[in-house]
Amino acid sequence: MSGFVATAPITTAGGDADAMRSDGWFPDLSIAWIRATVRLDGTITEDRLRDAGRYAITDINRRLAAFKAGHVAAGKASLAAVASDEIDGENRLELLYRRAVACALKAEVIERFRDFDSTDAGLRRAEDLDASIGEQRRNSSWAVRDILGQPHSVIELI
Repeated sequence: MSGFVATAPITTAGGDADAMRSDGWFPDLSIAWIRATVRLDGTITEDRLRDAGRYAITDINRRLAAFKAGHVAAGKASLAAVASDEIDGENRLELLYRRAVACALKAEVIERFRDFDSTDAGLRRAEDLDASIGEQRRNSSWAVRDILGQPHSVIELI
């Protein structure tokens, strides 16, 4: 059996319009980079992607607010100034921040736009997407916990 699967073309404004700005302390992100990293084609319009990105940035910045406040009080001008170690030429903490935002964004996109197909096959596929949403949220949480220097697992004895 052969089939044809079409994907919508990706259109981006490029330049400054490609930047998704954070708060100045945390790094900005590129919409094109996010699309490539989390594999989103043009079916998710730039406006929808930007909306989900704003939510993801807001959520991650909120979760890291106390971390930021402590480092700002210590005189650190940016997230990159907190740690100088690099992985493949990129600051480790900025890499983790971008991963946290990208995974949170992907979870938001999957959750909000999974209602394209309501057939029986579509409903079964939606169950698969539920697992994917959880995986993306987990990856985002792990990146935040890595920034905070916390373990991935939280175990409490009752």
